[in-house]
Amino acid sequence: MATSKSKSKSAKTTRKSSRTVKRPAKNSVPAQSKPTAATNAAASKAASSKSPRSSTSKQSAVLKLLHQPKGTTIAAIMKATNWQQHSVRGFFAGVVKKKLGLNLVSEKVDGQRTYRIAKSGAAR
Repeated sequence: MATSKSKSKSAKTTRKSSRTVKRPAKNSVPAQSKPTAATNAAASKAASSKSPRSSTSKQSAVLKLLHQPKGTTIAAIMKATNWQQHSVRGFFAGVVKKKLGLNLVSEKVDGQRTYRIAKSGAAR
């Protein structure tokens, strides 16, 4: 019986030591060559020859809705951007208020909360 305990003890220590060994992951993505001036010029020429984008970014769409005098609801922004409610609220806090420094005003009209960007002097 003493031999079975010693075998299991050595197996446990072997297993335990193999768990603590951490090896850095190898990068499987090959390094890309740097673009040359010729490829940069060709890419910028192709981009300038195209017509301007017909669609706008989601950020500009939200800001456009918020700049309306009557404002907008979170539901309308969710529909326009295909974002979830928490993403819209995070956009308000992170981008509209902090990054852009705009004055976001929230009002409850007829039981529905609306948000709009007010003039800088009209803070509540």
